[in-house]
Amino acid sequence: MSVNERSMKKAMLVTAFLLSFLVLFPNGALSAEWEWQNPLPTGHDLEAVWGSGATDVFAVGWFGTILQHDGSTWSPMDSGTTNVLHDIWGSSATDVFAVGYDGAILHYNGRAWSLTESGTTSHLYGIWGSSGTDVFAVGSGGTILHYDGSRWSPMDSGATVYLYGIWGSSGPDVFAVGRVGTILHYDGTAWSPVQSGTNLVLNDVWGSSSTDVFVVG
Repeated sequence: MSVNERSMKKAMLVTAFLLSFLVLFPNGALSAEWEWQNPLPTGHDLEAVWGSGATDVFAVGWFGTILQHDGSTWSPMDSGTTNVLHDIWGSSATDVFAVGYDGAILHYNGRAWSLTESGTTSHLYGIWGSSGTDVFAVGSGGTILHYDGSRWSPMDSGATVYLYGIWGSSGPDVFAVGRVGTILHYDGTAWSPVQSGTNLVLNDVWGSSSTDVFVVG
């Protein structure tokens, strides 16, 4: 599957048609329904969503699109880039990161988005952190970057394949996944390969703990 095909598939399945789940209490009884909220306020494909709370949600996507939801309305934000943005993660409402094509890494400080120096031109597809001073980003060519609160630095992944997703239970327990069934694990010192039992593309990873981790592809 090409990068563009994967992007289109992810956008269609995840956030191209942005939905908001509303919990309603008619006549005192709990019920739930989905409310259609795309193409408002933009029709651009969206790739990822993250929020610090119900009144502070961000969505990112193609052409540098960043939207913010305040609990009632989606509003476009000035990203300062036209690059595709693939993923978003934050440690708080005033410390949010978005990553995308050509090594683009954007940071939101609660007031405005700004481009930060990533030190790479690789396409970046995933981002996750254990805190605002311990953030990881992954991308093409086995690229893994680490942010220590001051700057982004390259890490030796030992891989050359595209990496699409990253998640950890803590700073010294992080997983990255990608093409050809690639799963990498970081123990706080170095990255090492983990047998996945498949050669399929792995798109994302998440877990509830260090011993309960799920990978999809």
